[in-house]
Amino acid sequence: MYTVIGLPATRAARVLWALEELEQQYQLEPHPPRSDAVLAISPSGKIPILRDGDFTLTDSSAIMQYLADKHSGLLAAAGSQQRALQNAMIFRLMDEIDALLWVNARHKIILPEEHRVPALKNSIVWELNQNIDRLAQEKNGPFLCGEDFTAADIIFTHCMGWAKSANIEISNKEMLEHAKEMRARPAFQRVLPLLK
Repeated sequence: MYTVIGLPATRAARVLWALEELEQQYQLEPHPPRSDAVLAISPSGKIPILRDGDFTLTDSSAIMQYLADKHSGLLAAAGSQQRALQNAMIFRLMDEIDALLWVNARHKIILPEEHRVPALKNSIVWELNQNIDRLAQEKNGPFLCGEDFTAADIIFTHCMGWAKSANIEISNKEMLEHAKEMRARPAFQRVLPLLK
């Protein structure tokens, strides 16, 4: 059984959702970032953390790729062209959407107040919407990577929820609908009670 360490309302939600999609058993240890329990495992203090026996892994996208490879789901086979395209989408989402939301969060609640630049939010919102619009223009199929639901859909949908909780308005209706459809998946619905 896997152990997921982290608060469900953080990027840990991505890992919980992936585990549900893969029908794997897990237990949740809901520790906040930089808590003593987290720092004892990961010097960065970041969550989520996955424990698989004696093996420990951090970073939600790395964890999902590990689980996908181990359980043959959520991503195509390693080394395939399809997998390369899926990885490219994941890296793009992390660079163009997740990273902007993370900068916004740092300047809103994480950095010491004297180092925050609240005015950044306007440019973050503009760039985020530009990136989502471009993504919508390239989307070709029911999912971000075509015909198959992948870890990329999990990351994107989580980011749309993160934007909403940060009061960032996303203007692209097609992509908002995509996130809504992904949240209707049974695996996400099983995680939903943990997110409240």
